[in-house]
Amino acid sequence: MRFGLFIPQGWRLDLVDIPTENHWSVMNELARYADNSTWDSVWVYDHFHTVPVPTDEATHEAWSLMAAFAAVTERVKLGQMCTAMSYRNPAYLAKVAATVDVISGGRTQMGIGGGWYEHEWRAYGYGFPSAGDRLGRLDEGVQIMRDAWRDGRVTLDGKHYQVDDAIVAPKPLQDGGPPLWIAGGGEKVTLKIAAKYAQYTNFSSVPADFEHKSQVLAGHCQTVGTDYDAIVRSANFNSVIATSENEVKDRLERIRARQVGKAGEDAVDAMLANVASPDSATGTPEQVIERLTRLRDLGCEYAIIYFPEAAYDRSGVELFEREVIPALS
Repeated sequence: MRFGLFIPQGWRLDLVDIPTENHWSVMNELARYADNSTWDSVWVYDHFHTVPVPTDEATHEAWSLMAAFAAVTERVKLGQMCTAMSYRNPAYLAKVAATVDVISGGRTQMGIGGGWYEHEWRAYGYGFPSAGDRLGRLDEGVQIMRDAWRDGRVTLDGKHYQVDDAIVAPKPLQDGGPPLWIAGGGEKVTLKIAAKYAQYTNFSSVPADFEHKSQVLAGHCQTVGTDYDAIVRSANFNSVIATSENEVKDRLERIRARQVGKAGEDAVDAMLANVASPDSATGTPEQVIERLTRLRDLGCEYAIIYFPEAAYDRSGVELFEREVIPALS
C-alpha cells in the first residue's frame, strides 16, 4: 500500500482560528514535512465553500495550491481529490496542469470527477446541471486533456465542449501527461469512464462497497477492452489516531469544540460521526492497521489520509507514519 496525505486548506473547517496571514505557512510546512517523510503524495480538495455547511471560513483554491506546492517540494506527488470537471474549461485545465507539471519536475496527478456540491455550483454561477450532463462533461473533458497532453494540440466537437486546435505548450513533462485519477463510484457511467481512461480510481472505503465497485469496474474494463489489473484502486480515509481509545475520544472532542461555533452542533456531529466510523482510519494504531488491511486485501493499493488536526497538531500524522505505514507498505 502507498499513502497520500491531505493538506488542510480550510474546506473541512481545518484552519479555524488560525489567522489568514498564517495559512500558507501552515500548509507549506506540512507539505514540506511530507516531502521529507514517507508519504508518496500530498493532496487538496477542489472546493470553494466549506462543509458541513457553507461558512465564511477560508477555503483555499486547489490549483493555486498545486503550483505553490510544486515550487516548495521536491519529491512528493501532487494531487487533488478531486478536481470538478465543470469548474474550469478542460483545455484551460490541461494548460494549468501542464504548467504545474513543469514546475514540479513531473510530479502532478490529475484527480478528476463530475462534481457534486450544489451550493457552490450555484453560488459561482455554474448552475447545477443534471448528473448525466456533469458526467458527460467529465467524459469529454478527460478526452480533451488526454489528447492535449499527448499531442500538444487538441480538437473536439462534442456535445458539451468544443475546442478547435487548442495549443497546450509546453506539454507536461510526464509522458502522456499527469496520471488520471477518476474519482467516484457511479456504476453505470463514472466507473465506465474510469475503465476507459484512468490509471487510478478512487471510491468507497467501506469494504463491502469497495469490493462491489471493484467488480463493476472489472466488468466495464472487460467491455471496453482495457486491463483492469493496470488500474490502481484507491480510497480516502479520515484519521484521528492515538495510542489509546480515551485519547482518540479527547482528540475528537477538541476538534468538535473548535468547529461547532462555526457550523453548529448537528452538522459538526454528523461530520465527526463519519470521521470516527468503523470504516475510517480513526482509532489506535492496531485498530487502524486492521481496518486498512481489510481494504488492502480487497485490492486497495493506495490510501489517502485526512487528519482533521493536522494544522494544529502533527502528532497524529507522526504516529501514523511510525506505526501504520510500515505495517502496510
